[in-house]
Amino acid sequence: MIERTLFNADHESFRDAFRRFMEKEIAPFHEAWEEQGYVDREVWRKAGENGFLCMTMPEAYGGSGADRLYAVAQMEELARGGYSGIGFGLHSEIVAPYILHYGTEEQKQKYLPKLASGEMVGAIAMSEPAAGSDLQGVKTTAIKSADGSHYVLNGSKTFITNGWHADLVIVVAKTDPAAGAKGTSLFLIERGMPGFEKGKRLKKLGMKAQDTSELFFDNVKVPAENLLGGAAFEGRGFICLMEQLPWERVQIAIGAVSAAQAAIDWTVQYVKDRKVFGQPVASYQNTRYTLAELQTEVQVARVFVDKCCELVVKGELDTATASMAKYWCSDLQCKVMDECVQLHGGYGYMWEYPITRAYADARVQRIYGGTNEIMKEVISRQMGLGAR
Repeated sequence: MIERTLFNADHESFRDAFRRFMEKEIAPFHEAWEEQGYVDREVWRKAGENGFLCMTMPEAYGGSGADRLYAVAQMEELARGGYSGIGFGLHSEIVAPYILHYGTEEQKQKYLPKLASGEMVGAIAMSEPAAGSDLQGVKTTAIKSADGSHYVLNGSKTFITNGWHADLVIVVAKTDPAAGAKGTSLFLIERGMPGFEKGKRLKKLGMKAQDTSELFFDNVKVPAENLLGGAAFEGRGFICLMEQLPWERVQIAIGAVSAAQAAIDWTVQYVKDRKVFGQPVASYQNTRYTLAELQTEVQVARVFVDKCCELVVKGELDTATASMAKYWCSDLQCKVMDECVQLHGGYGYMWEYPITRAYADARVQRIYGGTNEIMKEVISRQMGLGAR
């Protein structure tokens, strides 16, 4: 294997510490959380107490001022363990950065320390029943009052990760519906605002411990100061979304590669132990060659994703490259899971085996963060092949 040079000793020390946290606070409970459909709120508080939330936020806002490779190490460990119910990545590396990069000083002071401590759980509401990957097609509206003191928010969102637990939701809405993408703005909506209701937790094929919900907004009176970034950012929401999506998509690729490697590792051990016709499954050429091919492809993917992470740290990752990583690695993840389930035979279809849960968890990776078909469209346009 190619030796990884992405992380230094401090990153690896952090990884070890987070792994111990997982072994104590997540591993013993994750199966029960899958049964109940959400993780216990207590794990968020404990993660905050131990400095495992919003690590990359500045110390002035409750973070550690760490580089994003610490977040990468955390994502890898969660994916490696199959702990798909834990929504730390979205909370710390999607929601918090929106507030850090675009929020007013008052918004940063108000929300970031609470996100870092686990007092608040964050979510972002983009997808709607009739608008998923096409963010320009959102129908949720936020119409400014005549005196400019507030907006009236109406609409609904679906497939919202952390939605049921969320205390703070960044909501994508149209402040000028006639202006298309240029009329899109982002709002900070708090739990308890009159008219803001959460629907039932959605039952999914995989990621069963992840609280994924519908959100409803019925004439929610949103103070003008809850427009993310303040008045200067009205109508600039789509630009903000486009700036942040590359990092979100690389996060999907990071998890995909780690989960795929874990599946290979589980399968290697299984085929060594399992016997068929009197000999280990690993002794058959088909088994060895299949696993050799999968390991090669995952190694190639890891090198590419590591390079993307280097570009993220430098602030040089472009949208097309991030789209390549998301599409290629999530496709590969699903391929690896399918082959590894096959090598497990009937046991690969049993829920108590980690490979079965990983197989179910993997499928959505090709859908959220923008479907892989949309990723190919983004890549092709960068190549000058856009539709005319």
